[in-house]
Amino acid sequence: MKVTSSQFIRSVGLYQDQAQIEPVIVMKRKRAHTVLLSAEEYRRLRRRARIVQRTEEMSDADIEAIGRAEVPSGHEDLNLELD
Repeated sequence: MKVTSSQFIRSVGLYQDQAQIEPVIVMKRKRAHTVLLSAEEYRRLRRRARIVQRTEEMSDADIEAIGRAEVPSGHEDLNLELD
């Protein structure tokens, strides 16, 4: 859904509710300026925002270090990020 910044200002609550269903794109001077997302969608996107590096670009030492790596005690919840 696209709305002008004036529409957004007049009905913030309405667009917050709509963002629970779909992204709300706030237009400013006929250009997309801001996107309002649900917190759930934001978290989903953050989980997918990872830096990718090809293993061919890594040294053997780096690959071995990754293989030996363990999640520090007390941070087991990070395993949920892999789901």
